[in-house]
Formats: sequence, structure tokens, C-alpha cells
Amino acid sequence: MFVDQTKIDVQAGKGGDGAVAFRHEKYVPLGGPAGGDGGRGGSIYLVADSGLRTLMDFRFRRKFKADNGENGRIKSQYGRGAKDVYLKVPMGTTVYDFNTNELIGDLVENGQKLLVARGGRGGRGNIHFATPTRTAPEIAENGEHGELRTLRLELKVLADVGLVGFPSVGKSTLLSTVTKAKPKIAAYEFTTLTPNLGMVVLPDGRDFSMADLPGLIEGASKGVGLGIQFLRHVERTKVILHLVSMDPNNGRDAYEDYQTIRKELAGYTSDLTAKKELIVASQMDIPGSEEKLAEFKKKMGKDAIIYPISSVTHQGVKELMSKAADLVDKIAKQEAEQPAQASVEEKAYIYDAKKKLDDHFEVTRTGENSFEITGERIERLVQRTNLDHNDGVMLLARKLKNMGVDNALREKGAQNGDDVTIGDFTFEYVE
Repeated sequence: MFVDQTKIDVQAGKGGDGAVAFRHEKYVPLGGPAGGDGGRGGSIYLVADSGLRTLMDFRFRRKFKADNGENGRIKSQYGRGAKDVYLKVPMGTTVYDFNTNELIGDLVENGQKLLVARGGRGGRGNIHFATPTRTAPEIAENGEHGELRTLRLELKVLADVGLVGFPSVGKSTLLSTVTKAKPKIAAYEFTTLTPNLGMVVLPDGRDFSMADLPGLIEGASKGVGLGIQFLRHVERTKVILHLVSMDPNNGRDAYEDYQTIRKELAGYTSDLTAKKELIVASQMDIPGSEEKLAEFKKKMGKDAIIYPISSVTHQGVKELMSKAADLVDKIAKQEAEQPAQASVEEKAYIYDAKKKLDDHFEVTRTGENSFEITGERIERLVQRTNLDHNDGVMLLARKLKNMGVDNALREKGAQNGDDVTIGDFTFEYVE
């Protein structure tokens, strides 16, 4: 089964908690803090693998979680960091944030790695909080939570040449003729439901990949028929072979078919008509095809270059493949000289480890005697503070006061004994 789009959840590991411990060796009279730091949580990466062709591995398993970092230990021993998780995906996989539709990255080279969920940092142990006036601090930090993200993975077939055209114009037959691919071939619409990929090897030693893409119909760019499922794969191709059937018995106008497909290519999110195109008159072995070709050429105009072929008799196939190889080589050379830039509409997601948290917070009355405080920095502060020891509680109280929390609660009408909640932590308000 060919799977070219899926949704997965990735949960990076939490950092280990810092430890509160003290030295108790017999011959160390002054002792001192000896709590080690927690280890880093495991991160999750996607890795492009040339051996994969579909996203089938994610069809039945959609949730992935990395291990948490180890907590700090006594005797100043740091906790062990968790191993990172590497998920293999096919080359050509584009990764988006499912909720915001933000582009995170594009995996097009074998072995390319993309960080999609960063593991949380480990908390500091009490060895970091000793001062000349606080020689035995019972203060430590909790580890950061790992990132939780929902991703949308889209596979766009990586082919140098893509075969486009209405259903049953001979795309699959041409692919089977010039490569070792074995697509399903039949005389009815939508025989090809998934892209088929093959390698074309020319007598002069050149080669390129060719994809037989599912047939288009009118309205495909708006989702009709296979719609966007098809057009997504055209984005990756360097050259388009636009096949138009010359079968006089199919009841279709070749020129109208050609213009309809061009309209659908232009109507996609990015204009695909800008790609290099070779117009191919297919099925030239059928009686009456020459007359239909002459009429097609007349409507296309004298400047149009059309390549008549028959995949059955191999008429014109060799010349067509040679011309396609020439175009692929030319475009590859141009891309090497001028690396393609990302679309203006696609904003690459960049992790910023030093991002400054927003200091703003809001106090909301949730009941007659209860309040809730929300804010990026204040919630992070509470989550990171180890509240199992009195020193940690007192340190948090001082920081909250310095941030203006006491004044904000007073302005909202908080009274002694009211409950105040920040994240998962609830405490009693005292003037």
C-alpha cells in the first residue's frame, strides 16, 4: 500500500530532576551540598532513508516518545542523558506542524536529519546554589518537559521526470517500456491510483528517474478525483512529459485535453506550468492517429514542438528519452549554480534554545476564593522549581513577589486563605 500523507505525535523526553544532597564523609568536616544535575531528555529526529518508498511505517503506529533523562544523584553525580530517537522516512518527505501548518523541514537527501521535538534540559542540583551566606541550600531544579508536537508528514515523489495527462493516455505503458517498473495497466480511468517510480537508463550511460503519476481530470487542483494527491508529486519533478492521447476512438478532443491539464497545473498552490514540459502525442500505433495528430498540431500552432510516440511499437520513444535526459541535465546544472530558495509562503521552523520567555502574566478569578495565574515565564518558573524542600518554596515566593504577583493578586481582590493556581501548583495566598 502506498501512503503519502500521515499524522503523527512526537513527545521528547523530560529532563531529569536535580538532586538535593550533602556530603557526609568522615574526614570532610564542613560537608556541603553534593546534589548532581539531571540528565537531558531524549530528542526525536526524522531521518531520510533512500531504502523507503512510502510512509507505511506510520500507518499503524502514530505516537512516538523518547525516554526521560535520569535524575541527579548524591556525591555530585550527574544523571545520564536519554538516547535520542531516530525515525526513518522516505526521501522527499515534507514535515509540517499539524496545528499551525508551519513548515518544519524538507528531507530530500539520503541521511538528512531533522530535529522535530527537542528533549528537555536537566535540572540543576543544589551544588549550584551554595553561596557564602547559604552554605547548605536545599534548592534544586526540576527538569524541563520535552516538546510535544503533532506533525503532518507529506511524501512528494522524488522523480526527475513526471508523466502527466488524462487517465488512459499511455503513461503506465510508457513507464513499463522504458524502465523495469511494473505498473498496473488497463483501459479504464484511474488505473493508476498511486505513483509508480522507475529508472531510465540510456545507451550513452545517462540515467534519470521517471514517475507515472495518477491521472488528472478537470477540477483536480480543487480536489476533484485524485486532485491534490496527484499534484503534490508534480512539485518535485524537473521535467514534465505531458501525454495526450491520439486515439481517434476515445471521443475526446486532444487540444481541449491538453489545455485542461495545463489549467489544473496552473491552478495548484504553486504554478506548475513554469516547469519544463515536453508535449507527447501518445498511442500513435492506433489507426487514424496520424489524422488526429495533424489536427492537434494545427490547433497548437506552428511553434509547438510535439513528440509522437508509440509505447507498443517503440516509435519515437528513444528520441523522447534522450531529449528528456538533456533537459534533466540542463536543469540540474542550473539548480547547482543557483540553489532553489524556499517559497515565501513557507516559513521554516527554527529552534531557538536561547529564546527569551514572555514576562507577561494574567490573574483570573476562577471562583469566590480561587485564582489562576497564567503566563509563559511564570509557569516555566513554577515547573522548574523543586518544591519538596522549604528553601525551594521560599525562593519561589521571593521570585513571584519580585515579578509583581503579590500586587496583582491584591488588585484582583485576593484575601488571606484564597487558593492560587499556577500550572499544576496550588498554594494559599497570605498577605
